[in-house]
Amino acid sequence: MTVVGPPRSRRTSDLRTAAHDSGVIWLGMFALGVGFGVLVVDHGLPWWLAPIISGTMFAGSVEFIMIGMLAAAAPVTAVALTTFLINSRHLFYGLSFPLHRVRGRLGKAYSIFALCDEAYALMTSKDPKTLTSGRILFTQAGQHLSWAGGSLAGAVIGHSLLGDVQGLGFVLTALFVALAVDAYRTRPDKTTLALAAGAAVLAFVVAPGSMLLVAMSVFTVCLVVRHRIPGARRA
Repeated sequence: MTVVGPPRSRRTSDLRTAAHDSGVIWLGMFALGVGFGVLVVDHGLPWWLAPIISGTMFAGSVEFIMIGMLAAAAPVTAVALTTFLINSRHLFYGLSFPLHRVRGRLGKAYSIFALCDEAYALMTSKDPKTLTSGRILFTQAGQHLSWAGGSLAGAVIGHSLLGDVQGLGFVLTALFVALAVDAYRTRPDKTTLALAAGAAVLAFVVAPGSMLLVAMSVFTVCLVVRHRIPGARRA
């Protein structure tokens, strides 16, 4: 007789752990998705476009920018280039995201698709040895469903209730601040924090239009140089 209890117990445990670690993030992404849904309807686009974009793209900030570009009938090349520049930060995420802990080709494929800023911040702040495939996938799936569900709710009912509310877009910034503070508390590294802040300031001054890409590039170079310094590597 085949025993199916342990695998189911493991899945339940992974789901419970994922909900405990990122439940607040799921709520934050749902609220942000509501803001996105409201924005879609405010731009005169059909309500059903919000959950479709959120479910198939799952790209956060790019989606907000794309709505404006779609409403303005921007050229496809401009949309593609903008999407590439903003989402190019995921190239850096892939260097340290614990994808090797995810089991199966389908699981890895979905984890790559659902790799977002919040998932990266949560997973890389943990010891990789404590992460299971189910925990990573449940965390990402919860974020994905929260974002798409919030977009649907915002598009269907949020427009009439929240159409005049100001500041919904700041939810994204507040969420990133909370993730950064939590990551620093887990691994307090003043040097890394200073390098990240310096890279952001430099990028804002030199290339404000492509701040994120430039800041990530500068920060990566700084980390590589720091790793090459024997004393810093030992620390």
